[in-house]
Amino acid sequence: MTRHKTMIDKVEQYLAYRHDMGYSTRTHAAYLRSFAAYADGIRRRGPLTAALAVQWARLPVDRGPRCWAERLKKVRCLARYLAVDEPRTEIPPVHLFGPSHQRQTPYVYSEAEVSALIAAARQLNPRDGLRPRNYATFIGLLACTGMRPSEAQCLGRSDFDDQQGVLVIRETKFHKSRLIPLHPSATKALRAYARDRERLMPAASTDRFFLTDRGTPLCATTLQGVFRKLCDRVPITRKGPGRRPRLHDLRHTFACRRVQQWYDTGTDMAHGMNALSVYLGHSEVSYTYWYLTATPELLDRAAARFQPLPSYKEVQP
Repeated sequence: MTRHKTMIDKVEQYLAYRHDMGYSTRTHAAYLRSFAAYADGIRRRGPLTAALAVQWARLPVDRGPRCWAERLKKVRCLARYLAVDEPRTEIPPVHLFGPSHQRQTPYVYSEAEVSALIAAARQLNPRDGLRPRNYATFIGLLACTGMRPSEAQCLGRSDFDDQQGVLVIRETKFHKSRLIPLHPSATKALRAYARDRERLMPAASTDRFFLTDRGTPLCATTLQGVFRKLCDRVPITRKGPGRRPRLHDLRHTFACRRVQQWYDTGTDMAHGMNALSVYLGHSEVSYTYWYLTATPELLDRAAARFQPLPSYKEVQP
C-alpha cells in the first residue's frame, strides 16, 4: 500500500526542487517547515487548501497583516508547485492581507558620518584587541565596496589577494561568485588588519578573514548590535521618516554615491548601471535600481541633465 505523503514530505521535495533550480532555500525553509509541522500536527491529509494556509499564516496573533502576508506568500509558492501534480490544490489569493513588503527609505550616509563611525569603532574596547580593528575595517570595507554585510562576514583569508588588490566573493546570493577590485587604500587597510589578526590571533580555529578576540567568526547579530551602538555615539541625523540606520544601508550609500560621481563625470548611465549591477552581484539590473534613493544630490544632478534639452514648444512643427 502506497503511503500518503505528509506535508513535510511535500515541503522537502519542493525545497530540493528550488535548490536544484539555483534558488536559495534558507528563508523559504524556515517558513515552510513550520507550516508543514502545523499541518501534520493537526493530522491534516490531502491537498493543500487555502483555508489551511490562511489558518497557519495568522498563527502569530500578536503580529500584523504584513507578517501574515509574508507567511502566506511562502505557502503560495509551495501551492503553485504542488498544483502541478495535485490539481485539487488550492492556491491562496494574492494580497489577502495586503502587501507583504513595503520599501522603507534607506539611510544614505554622508562621508563625514562614515568617517565618524570608523573613528568610533577604533575606540571600542579592548583597545589592544581585535574588536576595534574588526569594526573599523569592516565598516570601511562595506562603505568603499558596497558589499553585502554577509559577504564581508563570510570572507576567507584566501579570498583576499593582497598582491592584485582583489576580493573573491564566493557563491553568495543567487549562487553567484564575483571579483571585487579594491582601491589601493582599501587594500592597504585590509593588509594592516591581516597583520594585526595574525599577531593577535595566530592559532585561530577558523579560516575566516574577520575574527573575534576568541578566534571565532563574527556573528551577524553581534555585528548589528555593535553597529547600532556606534550610530548612537556619532552625530547621525535621520533625514525624514524611515528605519534607523543599518549596516546594509552602506550598500545603498555606495550605489547612490557611485551614480552621483558618474553624473559628475558625464558617464553613460546605461553602461554604468550595467557595470554597477555586476559589481554588486545582482542577477538583474532592476535589483540595482532598488538601491538608488532620491537624495538631494542625485536629484540636482538628474535635473541638470534635463536643462540642455529643448522645451516642448521648441520641438513643435
